[in-house]
Amino acid sequence: MTTLMIQGTTSDAGKSTVVAGLCRALARRGVSVAPFKPQNMALNSAVTVDGGEIGRSTALQALAAGVEPHSDMNPVLLKPESDRGAQVILRGRVHGHMDALDYHAYKRTAQESVLAAWQALSSRYEVIIAEGAGSPAEINLRANDIANMGFAEMVDCPVILVGDIDRGGVFAQLVGTLELLSESERARTRGFVINRFRGDIGLLEPGLDWLTERTGKPVYGTLPYLQGLLLDAEDSVGLHGVASDAAALRVVVPALPRISNHNDFDPLRLHPQVELSFVGPNQIGPGQAIPSADLIILPGSKSTRSDLAWLRDQGWEAAIQRHLRYGGKLLGICGGLQMLGQAIHDPDGLEGPAGSTPGLKLLDLETRMVAGKQLRNVSGCLLPDGAAISGYEIHNGVSEGPALARPLCELDGRPDGAVSDDGQVMGTYLHGLFDRPEACAALLTRCGLHAGGAVDYAAHRQRELERLADTLEQHLDMDAILSQFR
Repeated sequence: MTTLMIQGTTSDAGKSTVVAGLCRALARRGVSVAPFKPQNMALNSAVTVDGGEIGRSTALQALAAGVEPHSDMNPVLLKPESDRGAQVILRGRVHGHMDALDYHAYKRTAQESVLAAWQALSSRYEVIIAEGAGSPAEINLRANDIANMGFAEMVDCPVILVGDIDRGGVFAQLVGTLELLSESERARTRGFVINRFRGDIGLLEPGLDWLTERTGKPVYGTLPYLQGLLLDAEDSVGLHGVASDAAALRVVVPALPRISNHNDFDPLRLHPQVELSFVGPNQIGPGQAIPSADLIILPGSKSTRSDLAWLRDQGWEAAIQRHLRYGGKLLGICGGLQMLGQAIHDPDGLEGPAGSTPGLKLLDLETRMVAGKQLRNVSGCLLPDGAAISGYEIHNGVSEGPALARPLCELDGRPDGAVSDDGQVMGTYLHGLFDRPEACAALLTRCGLHAGGAVDYAAHRQRELERLADTLEQHLDMDAILSQFR
């Protein structure tokens, strides 16, 4: 068994990207490799081969390694439901709901799940590339840590520390992080990777020499800023939109406070004839218009009733009604589908305070939140044209009503979703709706894009992973990194 851990000085320093690149580079060398993230906090998740749920970035790393994503690869997943509470998922299954203090106390128990998953994974693969979460220098979270150095100490594995130079202050990031570690943690930190560098490397080299002299640890390499790199994000979503001079179809998505699985829209980000915009808080209000759009998509949500209340507070309900009066199309995905109905009922308080919330009343269906999350990978076709689709379902709610008699698609031989009588309003529980090029083209045609193809997102992922691995091979001392394996 061999494990190497990649940690970062901050969130979004590039840990996930480096792990994905290492997994692909090792797989290309014929090594049996798997990713591992002891603890993750994210609303972007994926369904595993064993019917569990893990963070989306870990599933992408499994793809990079050429293996099926498994719940052992991310044994603790925290899905925030509020600023202070989250759903806790252990080895792919919902364990319960905890606030931050309760979970902090629970981590000693969660450690057992982490070690069991790591041991199970280690028995099946030659190499494990583990990924930290946040920063190992978060002093307030050090007790019973399972996400960073706590895990590395438990399994006695070496660590490489990644810093993001694009943010500025990378030397302070790296040296400051080391200073806040214990003696044993500093000793297992074998060296550094600097990420997202732009410019002449000659201007950086004096700083690299100083860093090695100051810490006694090598810099394994400096990765360039990869323009246009688009791979499944762990959680963050930009609000700036993606514009194209050739755009023929304008798509707007409200950036809900608890938006989930926003990677559903990555194929639209890439489409040369689609202009995609995420609209965040306070960008519209009562009496103000949403950005001009051909299609509005209500995305998935971890707290559907709460996010529906936010939509109303932001003025979206009236804006959507205006959009429909002028002939625009509306699509709801998962929680977005639930919002389109007559009401959402949560009698047991599975996603927040118990109660019911009126829906947008655009489809004749009602949703009831029930215990037992639906987790499955599915495939099928759009109706009635038969375009092939595939993706996954992750939801608690069960929807019922006459609108479901006119489904949007068929998944594994059963109907899914709904379409209004006039065809303007559509909804589905399927995540990954745009991933297949034939389905993407058919849906965009329905929404007004009559000339142009679609993006093959599966092929795009593979090209990006190859580009990433090529970059690591070119800019990192891979022999020195691989020598860390014992």
